[in-house]
Amino acid sequence: MSRHRGSLCLIAMPGTGPFVSSVDYYLKNWHETEESFIMDTECPRFSTGDGKGVLMDSVRAKDIFIISDPYNYSVTYQMRGLTNHMSPDDHFQDIKRIISAANGKARRVSVMMNMLYGSRQHGRYMRESLDCAVGLRELEYSGVKNIITFDAHDPKVQNAVPLMSFDNLYPSYQMLKALLRNEKGVSLDREHTLIVSPDDGGVQRCMQFTKVLGLDIAMFYKQRDTASVSEGTTTIQRHEFIGNDIAGRDVIVVDDILAAGDSLIDSLYQLKDAGAKNTYAFITHGMYTKGYEAFDKAYADGIFKRLFITNLTYIAPEGMDKPYICVVDLSKYAAYVINCIYHDQAISDVVDPETKIRQLIQATGGKS
Repeated sequence: MSRHRGSLCLIAMPGTGPFVSSVDYYLKNWHETEESFIMDTECPRFSTGDGKGVLMDSVRAKDIFIISDPYNYSVTYQMRGLTNHMSPDDHFQDIKRIISAANGKARRVSVMMNMLYGSRQHGRYMRESLDCAVGLRELEYSGVKNIITFDAHDPKVQNAVPLMSFDNLYPSYQMLKALLRNEKGVSLDREHTLIVSPDDGGVQRCMQFTKVLGLDIAMFYKQRDTASVSEGTTTIQRHEFIGNDIAGRDVIVVDDILAAGDSLIDSLYQLKDAGAKNTYAFITHGMYTKGYEAFDKAYADGIFKRLFITNLTYIAPEGMDKPYICVVDLSKYAAYVINCIYHDQAISDVVDPETKIRQLIQATGGKS
């Protein structure tokens, strides 16, 4: 144990209870204690909608890890007798409230945002706000020392806070492990399997797999009409597959965010039409903003076999019951990172999944 024994503190922001409880479970085992590291907190609202953050215990000299799911729309609050679902802005404001309640007394404050707040607005092309960059600067100004997130839409956003610790984690190993455990007959070699990026921006994400497995990589080209926005989504004018012949091969589409899912559905149909044997998708953050109807139909039509979605962001009970959704648990991964930071240890081995992927392939022969 480190010199900071007893100072570890987890704060579960609204909507993260089950995930943080699982993180706490692993930490208790590793620290050989039955005492929970979770501190009781509240983020109540006045009838006018104003909120506040309340800590139920002292945080003096503690190493605080605030864990938030900014895209959990299931959390609600009352305002003027109306039920309101919390937006990402509401969740982010609550993070700042808890930091304010700590009043500078903590030894160190780290924020784990399972999906980075505002990260979809990662570039400025006209007179646009840069909410993610501004939010990171606010956290830095508030005294936060570490930002931890998973599969940021564009990791370059960390350039907004160059002197602040920023760890962007990829669930590559956990995804592959879930695939080999749940799907029979998968062979992770170049002859049988292809990795596909849904757009040019996701190619680097796919390299997490191709570097270790030696698989071919392909991509879809999307030409968007940035002047045409419908329900928060830009219109796709062209959507074309670019890559080698895929007939008879299994295909894995790797993406960070599934929002409405329209482009993913179109990609899966195109891949199946091109002769793909089985199609899968690795999705870090599954939103399903338009529901599951289109995916139900595609699954019934045999267009894809399984979607692997992490539990980092909220999944509605309806989604949990879908036979084609496999939920990949990232709580142990999160606990590893928290434990390393708490003990002031390097997390490079945890962040870089190559070694664990190689061990997985050696243990399984790359086959399920």
